[in-house]
Amino acid sequence: MIIDLTSTTSAEIASALLKARRNAGSPAMGMVGTIVVVVDEASHHDAMKAANEAGREHPSRVLVAILRPGRGTGGLDAEVRVGEGIPGEAVLLRLHGELAKVPESVITPLLLPDSPVIVWWPGGGPKVPNEDPLGALGRRRVTDAAATRRGSVDFTVRAEGYAPGDTDFAWSRLTGWRALMAAALDQYPTKVTGAEVVSAKGNASADLMAAWLQSRLGVPVEQRISRGPGITAVRMFTPAGPIALTRPDGAVATFSIPGQPDRPVALKRRNTSELLSEELRRLDPDDVYAQTLGCLVEREKMPASAKVVSDVDRRSAQTAAEKAAARTTKVAGKAASPELEAAGKTGGGSSSAVTKKTAAGKTAAGKKTAARKTTAKKTVAKKASAAAKSARKSVAAKKAAPAAKKAAGKAVAKKATGKRVAGRS
Repeated sequence: MIIDLTSTTSAEIASALLKARRNAGSPAMGMVGTIVVVVDEASHHDAMKAANEAGREHPSRVLVAILRPGRGTGGLDAEVRVGEGIPGEAVLLRLHGELAKVPESVITPLLLPDSPVIVWWPGGGPKVPNEDPLGALGRRRVTDAAATRRGSVDFTVRAEGYAPGDTDFAWSRLTGWRALMAAALDQYPTKVTGAEVVSAKGNASADLMAAWLQSRLGVPVEQRISRGPGITAVRMFTPAGPIALTRPDGAVATFSIPGQPDRPVALKRRNTSELLSEELRRLDPDDVYAQTLGCLVEREKMPASAKVVSDVDRRSAQTAAEKAAARTTKVAGKAASPELEAAGKTGGGSSSAVTKKTAAGKTAAGKKTAARKTTAKKTVAKKASAAAKSARKSVAAKKAAPAAKKAAGKAVAKKATGKRVAGRS
């Protein structure tokens, strides 16, 4: 149901909401909060769509305020929407003239009683959200630095005027990144000597990611530029090798830990409704975000040399990665290349030294093989000579056997003749 109200008041809007709810057959309100969206005419459609999608998880009353300040007489036009695929209630408010300078006078009577209020600025938001007239009504104040041209400058100002309840979508976009990097150190506890964040130029989330790593680890964090989209890689350098989370396509990331195989991880870039739903899940102050903002201000004051990872840390991490690759190849039962084995034993020497060692190893192996072949030939020749001698002896023995037998027979006959002669005499 859609109800259009022209030149109306807050009381008439409240009555229209009650009437629409009764006509829809739900006299009781099932909303858990109020979402106040402050937008311009060009972007109000997308903002209302995102708020309604988030309302499927958190049914709320959505008040979309379009401010049109000017010198003319103040006026209020409204559009009330109940049902029609909307999980809660939605009111589109257009404030004209002098009334646009005091929007809180229109919004306050429409807030749900005894329920939290979340104020959201899709177009960036004020420099100090807590000092904004509508921001003062909210328990949570959500901005989006990515919608501004100079997000890092806005963060510096917001850090100085931070109040409990402030947050930003640039921080919400880091939830998956922060969870994976923290889980990596839980699975593989080690000392981190440096870190780096690679992202597209001017990415506000990358600034917050670098500040968060520095505040948590207390090490230099370097920011590098890539083609995007968004953040493409986060690496932590350790003595055993780099812990890396790389996402070149904005959808699937590769999670790398020293000594373990690489793993694909779903890490897609979330849309606005998903980010808003996350912010609606928790209404308490985000202390980690406040500490990160403070560290971001400190990083702005630091010299450039203090935000660069040393070449020693990079080389040690690369050497450790090469050793780990060599060990993994051996454990898997695969023949590693001589270059990789040499790098694993010597700690990654120069390529020329590895080549010389490999050539020397091949020459020594060739000499040993030739010596073994020569020895085998001599052994075979000796055995053949001994067999020939044995054969010759056997033939001679066979030829001498008949002559010896004949001589023995003659001797026996002669002896018998002698005995007969002796007997006659």
